[in-house]
Parts: sequence; C-alpha cells; structure tokens
Amino acid sequence: MPETPRSRVIVDDIRAQIQSGVLKPGAKLPSTEELKAKYECSDTPVKTALTTLEALGLIVRRQGVGSFVAGLNPQ
Repeated sequence: MPETPRSRVIVDDIRAQIQSGVLKPGAKLPSTEELKAKYECSDTPVKTALTTLEALGLIVRRQGVGSFVAGLNPQ
C-alpha cells in the first residue's frame, strides 16, 4: 500500500481540527516553518496543503500575515 502524500496528511489533519472546533473561525494557522517542523517535510507539501485548504474554502491566506481559518475576517 503506497504511503499517503505528506500534503494530504496535512490537509486531512487541519481539516479535522477545523471541523472538530479545535481551530475556530479566525484562528491563525501555524507558520509554514512550524508546519514543516511538525510534519517533518519541505516547503512543497506545506504550500500544496495550504493551497488545497484555501481552494476548499477552509482557510484564507494573507501575504505577509499568515493563514487563518475561514469564517471571520482577520484584521
């Protein structure tokens, strides 16, 4: 059985945290560097995961500010 791509693991984990209420609307996600450390991977899987989460409407990304759980308008 092939290993699940790291980006998919990140997407599934963050989506589960949002759906369970661990991450609430407006909450800031960990930085790319923090996610790389947590999931022991390079930039590519983290960026792919964040792009996927954004496309699913689960997060919003703000250049130079960070990524936030969708639902509230972070300032």
